[in-house]
Formats: sequence, structure tokens, C-alpha cells
Amino acid sequence: MKTVTLALSFFFVSLIAMAQKKSGVDITITIDNITSNEGKVLAGLHTAETFMKGPGVQNLQSTIEDGKVTLTFTDVAPGNYAVMAMHDANENNRMDYQSNGMPKESYGMSGNDMTMGPPSFDSAQFQVNEEDLEFTIRF
Repeated sequence: MKTVTLALSFFFVSLIAMAQKKSGVDITITIDNITSNEGKVLAGLHTAETFMKGPGVQNLQSTIEDGKVTLTFTDVAPGNYAVMAMHDANENNRMDYQSNGMPKESYGMSGNDMTMGPPSFDSAQFQVNEEDLEFTIRF
């Protein structure tokens, strides 16, 4: 009887462990050059279809402490993605622009491409496979 009870216990523990297994990878981003602690940082994980067109497939926000934030996108399926982040200093949940069209608030993306003009998915994209990823994004 003890053997049956022990075997059933191992079986149920195995089922619980399998049920808790992640279905995707985690992508952790760190931004450590934020000019003030005012407002919050908004970040979106994008596919080519959502990049520069609206919300990402996952969206996060964080308060700022000592000019730094760390955010983690969880359970990301394999594929090609890009991360866009901005410092929403006035907490209106959108990018503010000057009259000439230039952004008023700091922003950055995976790939850290700082060329003039609007960002492109090609310069910001990265591939997700089976291992967790970590990036530092510069504003």
C-alpha cells in the first residue's frame, strides 16, 4: 500500500510540475539612462504587423527609480519581435510631439538604432527561439 501511495504522489507531483511549465520565453529589458523619475515608462512587444501601428502583442509599464526600469515580457512564443519603449513623463499614455513633428519624450527600441527618421521594424527586430532573452535599451 505504501508503494502505491508513493507512486501516486510522484505521479501527481509530476502532473503539477508539467502544468506549471512555461509555454514560452521571457524577454527582460532594462533601460538605465532615463533623465528623470517623473512619469512612467511604457513598453510594447511588437510583431511586424503591430510595429508603429498601435499597441503591441504585450504591453507593460513601470514607475522609474533612480533613472532605471526593468520590465519582463512573459511566455513569448517563438518568432520575430521588436520592443519599443518611451518615457511618458506626463503620464498621458501616448507620445507627445513638438510642432515640427519631433518627439518631446524620450524613446528607444531593441537594436538601439539611433538613425534619423522614424524607426523601422527591420532595425529593431530580434528572433525568439527557446531561451530567455535580456536587452538593454537606450533612450
